Amino acid sequence: MIQHWALLIEYDGSPFVGWQRQRNGLSVQGVLENAAAKLNRGEPVASIAAGRTDAGVHADGQVALLALPAQYTAGKVRDALNYHMQPHPVAVLCAALAPDGWNPRFSAIERAYRYRILNRPARPTHSLGQVWHVHRPLDAAAMHQAGQILLGQHDFTSFRATACQAKSPIRTLDKLNVTRTGETIEIIVEARSFLHHQVRNIVGTLKLVGEGLWTRSDVATALAARTRSAAGPTAPAAGLTLTRVTYPAGLGPEFEEGKEGKGALPP
Repeated sequence: MIQHWALLIEYDGSPFVGWQRQRNGLSVQGVLENAAAKLNRGEPVASIAAGRTDAGVHADGQVALLALPAQYTAGKVRDALNYHMQPHPVAVLCAALAPDGWNPRFSAIERAYRYRILNRPARPTHSLGQVWHVHRPLDAAAMHQAGQILLGQHDFTSFRATACQAKSPIRTLDKLNVTRTGETIEIIVEARSFLHHQVRNIVGTLKLVGEGLWTRSDVATALAARTRSAAGPTAPAAGLTLTRVTYPAGLGPEFEEGKEGKGALPP
């Protein structure tokens, strides 16, 4: 008998080729599944994630699903996986039994990402690999105002990777906030789903606005052009973090960090 477990996971994406298993390097999925096999008598265990983050992209709130023998409790699943994933920078924050028919990718109703820019002349030290270092001064307020043009449902062809395999470029952006705290500019974006490189292409475009090279109207023109070459460059992966995946109330896993009992998925 097996049980299906939902996992809330964080990781530093710096040493990985991304979430998905690949032949050319270490993946987060590979580290997790190799650890899970240790709990399944050495037999392979397949996992499904809410989002396939790219190489160098981090996660505070990735959600994944895997099946294990029914002998484990939530706490033991968390602790055993964390033990076997050492020394890689991946950790299961908590585990919960998955509802019947639940899929971490297709059951999600919202995903949230955070992008951080370190905006100062000096290069980063403590935040190296976690931010995009931009030494030229940026106007965060102008970036925020320009970003509001992208809210709502649009054809985001100009902001998706040319190799994006999504059938439709239509997406609905629910939130885009740009704020500054000291030397750090933070961009928060939320939507049900995103196109490949959509967030990083948006950030790269808003940087042009922050530098005074583009205006709000230029962003509107780029959106309307529906061609990748019309928008700004792709921002580096290092500044991007998947922070949250949300599921319908009562229809998703119930996590309670650090405990084996039931709780709520972080809002």
